[in-house]
Amino acid sequence: MIELVDVSKSYGGTVKAVDRLTLTVPRGEIFGFLGPNGAGKTTTIKMITGIVRPDEGTIRVNGRDIGTEPLEAKRQFGYVPDSPDLFLRLKGLEYVTFMADMYGVPQDVRKERIARLAERFDMTDALSDPIQSYSHGMRQKIVIMGALVHHPEVWILDEPLTGLDPKSAFTLKEMMREHADSGRTVFFSTHVLEVAEKLCDRVAIINKGEILFCGTFKEMQEHFRSSESLERLFLELTKHE
Repeated sequence: MIELVDVSKSYGGTVKAVDRLTLTVPRGEIFGFLGPNGAGKTTTIKMITGIVRPDEGTIRVNGRDIGTEPLEAKRQFGYVPDSPDLFLRLKGLEYVTFMADMYGVPQDVRKERIARLAERFDMTDALSDPIQSYSHGMRQKIVIMGALVHHPEVWILDEPLTGLDPKSAFTLKEMMREHADSGRTVFFSTHVLEVAEKLCDRVAIINKGEILFCGTFKEMQEHFRSSESLERLFLELTKHE
């Protein structure tokens, strides 16, 4: 569902944010993408989503090349960025409707989808309010709703739990599991390693633009001959690097 082959990106010609990164994420998986600040996580995600162009390498989403087929590739995924930047003067419903328009969701389908998403995130009564009146958590929820309204095959989520109340965070994690179990894919970046340990089927740890480890948590424990938590192993691995 997501394939990166020898992908690199430099800034200013000298700072290499991502260095020949190769990664494959199959169907039916919640894939955790982990790393310290400045490790190259967000740059990688922005290249997958077509926001940033790689210097070299190939990126495909559900078989579509983001470089040569950008519109088709972007139809395959829903993207939640690490900060909920929105059209603040729009009402919640206007924003989600705009996103449905962008992805060509039929009129007879979108109403039911929006209603179901709003119910799951306790946003039904807030849809008629302007986004500028929303709390940070509510803005995060409306961004998630907009990203998922077209039922994308791939979810690309960059720190999606930030600002969510416990109930909404639980709901999103539940939806992520449902999505993966239905044969689709979730690509998930987070700093909350306890969540990644419990939720993700596999994880990749990136630091200084390179993948240090990719596999299941059990494989990580076996590789390092340790029964420590993902958090401990992550800290040890990135510290030594």
